[in-house]
Amino acid sequence: MGIKGLGKLLSDKAPKAMKEETLGSYVGQKIAIDASMSIYQFLISVGRVGTRTLTNEAGEVTRMFTRTIRLLDAGIKPVYVFDGLPPDLKRQELDKRCFNRENAVKNLAIALETGNSHDIEKFSKRIVKVTLQHNEGCKKLLKLMGVTVVEAPSEAEAQCAALCKSGEVYAVASEDMDSLTFGATRFLRHLMDNVSGKAPIVEFEISKVLGELDLTMAQFVDLCILSGCDYCDGIKGIGARTAFKLIQRHGSIEGILENINRERYRVPEGWPYQDVRHLFQEPLVLVKIPEHGCSPDEEAVKRIKEANSKYCGRLESFYNSENCASKPRTKKERRILSAPSTATISNIFSQQFRKCSRDKVFVSLKSLSYVA
Repeated sequence: MGIKGLGKLLSDKAPKAMKEETLGSYVGQKIAIDASMSIYQFLISVGRVGTRTLTNEAGEVTRMFTRTIRLLDAGIKPVYVFDGLPPDLKRQELDKRCFNRENAVKNLAIALETGNSHDIEKFSKRIVKVTLQHNEGCKKLLKLMGVTVVEAPSEAEAQCAALCKSGEVYAVASEDMDSLTFGATRFLRHLMDNVSGKAPIVEFEISKVLGELDLTMAQFVDLCILSGCDYCDGIKGIGARTAFKLIQRHGSIEGILENINRERYRVPEGWPYQDVRHLFQEPLVLVKIPEHGCSPDEEAVKRIKEANSKYCGRLESFYNSENCASKPRTKKERRILSAPSTATISNIFSQQFRKCSRDKVFVSLKSLSYVA
């Protein structure tokens, strides 16, 4: 979910803190990418045909390969950050998502029975979930490619922000704006959309955000908690705009609670805003990435090249063979499967890693120091 309404608020109140960019603006830069969000984006947009997710025979999201190759071809050095154990404060949000997914499954069954194509599309998206199998498959694929992988001890957004604050990476890329709340100095939205040519990248700088809003970082964190986040319920009736006005007037959540009309704005009983504030300000993150190299797996490159002659001769050969049956395809299916030939991608793959292999590392949680 991220921070409710924050993007719109910044667009209205801090437009100078945002700017549109292209991939060319980040040549040679390391970008920390929220891996689960990236996988989810693929599954929700181009990773499905009807109700079925496009994976290979092992259930792996091999399309991560093409997206990563496009980033490398643009001169960007991706650092994929995967979630660890969620904090206890997120349990309520995760339970809510599970409940909503179960309802979507029921509604999808009704839509399939009645043949309602609009509802089939709508509820198919709502049941999408990034699984452990998806994550492990992508980690394995990225490791074979020699691309940097970081396994966070907890929230990937917090880890991305920590890497950015420490100067390990230039910016953080995600669609959820939690990374700004966690203190990322530079944040990118629509990076993966730009890879696909769908939308410009929108870059935010936290220093400019705070300057435009005339808030301290502590006040910005309180603003995000009041607006609504993944870690606690908000106060009913208070959205991002109202939260901004209240923070401007009273300076902190404590000041707001002392002054608001409790009958109009009902504060949840036992509201854990202080715990959430602490989570945003001092999250569980890895301290550093040790510099030990990992080269791409040449045998994997060979297998990818050989795949060009199997099934349909393109990246769809990594997917279930039923996808390759000779049958008419919809416009959407043709777009999904119209990837560059595997041989072409493999050539780019080999060239990029000859140039960049020294910068690519695979990181496991066991090999890293971390702080609580």
